[in-house]
Amino acid sequence: MYKLLLSWRYLKTRFIALASIVSVTLGVATLIVVNSVMAGFVDQMKNRLHGILSDVEISTQMFSEIPHPERHVEIIKQTLGDQIQEATCVVRTPALLSFDVRGRQWTQQIMLLGIDDETFGKVTDFEPYLTNEIKRNSFSFDLEEDGYDQEKFKGDAGWKYRRTRIEIQRRIEANSREYDSLYDNAANAFYAAEPSHVETASHENTNIQAEQGTRFAPLPATLPDIPPTGNPVEEGIASQSPQPLTGDQSAENQASNDGSIHRISPFDPHAKFRPEIKSEDLFDPMKDHRTGIILGLAISERKVELPSGELQDAYLIRPGDDANIMLTTIGESPKPVIENCTVVDFYSSNMHEYDSSFAFLPLSELQQLRGMIDPMTGQGSVSTIQIKLKEGADLDAVRDQLIAQFPPNYFPDYDIRTWQDTQRPLLSAVKMELTILNILLFLIIAVAGFGILATFYMIVVEKTKDIGILKALGAPSRGVMSIFLGYGMSLGTVGTGVGIVIGLLFVKYINEIADAVAVLTGQEVFDPTIYYFSEIPTVVNPVTIVWVAVGAIAIAVLASVLPALRAARLHPVEALRYE
Repeated sequence: MYKLLLSWRYLKTRFIALASIVSVTLGVATLIVVNSVMAGFVDQMKNRLHGILSDVEISTQMFSEIPHPERHVEIIKQTLGDQIQEATCVVRTPALLSFDVRGRQWTQQIMLLGIDDETFGKVTDFEPYLTNEIKRNSFSFDLEEDGYDQEKFKGDAGWKYRRTRIEIQRRIEANSREYDSLYDNAANAFYAAEPSHVETASHENTNIQAEQGTRFAPLPATLPDIPPTGNPVEEGIASQSPQPLTGDQSAENQASNDGSIHRISPFDPHAKFRPEIKSEDLFDPMKDHRTGIILGLAISERKVELPSGELQDAYLIRPGDDANIMLTTIGESPKPVIENCTVVDFYSSNMHEYDSSFAFLPLSELQQLRGMIDPMTGQGSVSTIQIKLKEGADLDAVRDQLIAQFPPNYFPDYDIRTWQDTQRPLLSAVKMELTILNILLFLIIAVAGFGILATFYMIVVEKTKDIGILKALGAPSRGVMSIFLGYGMSLGTVGTGVGIVIGLLFVKYINEIADAVAVLTGQEVFDPTIYYFSEIPTVVNPVTIVWVAVGAIAIAVLASVLPALRAARLHPVEALRYE
């Protein structure tokens, strides 16, 4: 009983013990906060990495392919049995994206993915990261009338934005044609009134043309009509003057009553034999759009700082704008192909690596562009098969099963790996960083341990007389030793308990604390434009808290061992000799 009383007395009366408690408290609180924030970041990163990569994937090299993907999927399902939940086929290829930004061409390298709109969302977390609300519920590659984020796009997205933009472009083009017509009429009138100002280019007056410049007569407003019979080249050479058209030929050059347009050209003698094209079959950008493409949000979005210091989103391209993609075909002689597309939505996973490079097209369209469809059978090939497993499945075991099913000696170009294998360098680097950080932060508690060690040595020297009296009264050496060990444990326990409470409160209100610090200092503590998180993510792991608490108390107890041994070894005669 005397041991507890003495430990409690020293704990209350020694102010130097308060410094040791504060050191332990700060160390424990710091470890809890740092581990919780790091765990939050790692959890967010893993979710986003896992969301687009699927559990397991079978892929080939960039310019290779997996033939008969439907048969491959059947074999995979038979091999994995109840472990598999869904599988999807993907075509993945690098490409160049180009679009117009205020009259200038913007070109960027992207990773183009051809996806199946029915199965891709079941294998990956793709649809929740789309910005359009309608597409998150019912995915398609069509441009939507509404459903786009009003806060982001201010209504300038979708069909309404596309129609408005095209209408403005048509008005600009009409005004330009009108100005050109007025200029031509004025020029024609001037040259008609002053024919002496018109000179003809010739070899004789080269020097005069070089010194004074030459004005040429304007071209005629209309080209001569040539009848679509015979050889147009020979007739054009034989006859230098325009020939009148017959009544039937003039009628062919006009639109028919049903709205169809004849593809008649004076330089195409077979034009009248071509099928007629109806007006509703023509592409109208006011009603139609090109192949739908979904871009990563960071491809278009830019953060602009206003004079007031606020950040505003600026977009290089919006849903409803057109863009061109250029990629190469597969085969023995790859060649470049260009496709015109219409942006229908953005993909925002809050991972800059993905959002700044990924673009999505319909699987069939990309297969057609790359020449991955067999002209004989009509079956398409793919470059990747992504697999989603049921909850609790062993990823490494599934990977080994697939490798056994598709052995490398028979399928040397197949690369079978889990999403953790794909991102192993990044995950290993984060794990190593977290381990080193924990070691460094534990040194804070170790410093507190050295403070406890020094404090206890001072107490042993100061209380030598008291220790001698206790031992003279019959207190055993083990009892004297337990006084100091209990004192060290009580310091560690109190400091650890207070540190856990402070750490958990800090983690709970960390975003509010960050906002308060930003207001006081004028500097933003957490910049969402860098981390792509709207707030600081945190995950509290109870096991981590237990290990921190046990480690802090153990350091405090170990720091008190040496002073306790010295006190236990004191002989009462030696302790009281000079008293």
